[in-house]
Amino acid sequence: MKVKLIVAGVIIVGALVFGATTFIESNIEYMDFAKAETMTKKVQVKGTWLRDKESSFDAAKSQFTFYMVDDKQKECKVVLDGAKPNNFELATDIVAKGRYKDGYFHANEVLTKCPSKYEGSASAVKKSL
Repeated sequence: MKVKLIVAGVIIVGALVFGATTFIESNIEYMDFAKAETMTKKVQVKGTWLRDKESSFDAAKSQFTFYMVDDKQKECKVVLDGAKPNNFELATDIVAKGRYKDGYFHANEVLTKCPSKYEGSASAVKKSL
């Protein structure tokens, strides 16, 4: 009977440790590039794509490179593992998830926010009321 309790206790403690570790790893903070440079964990940086700067895809490395500027106007090179995201050219905002290293932001994921086709002007909404 005691063996069953010990095994059950070990399983419960293991599940709690696994859950806490998973939660901590999935909790990714938003910050700017300046603060991201000082962090060692994965972070998110919100900004806009600098269209006038070079952007390219390296097929041999499967990496998409572009430049973006964060909300505090700090410019940074971003290297994404993978191809250019869908609707990248239409994006009004970009969120890059990754780590700052080797003088650039190394992203594992890039999310794009595109303008909604359902948004209307405020005057059109007022007229309909």
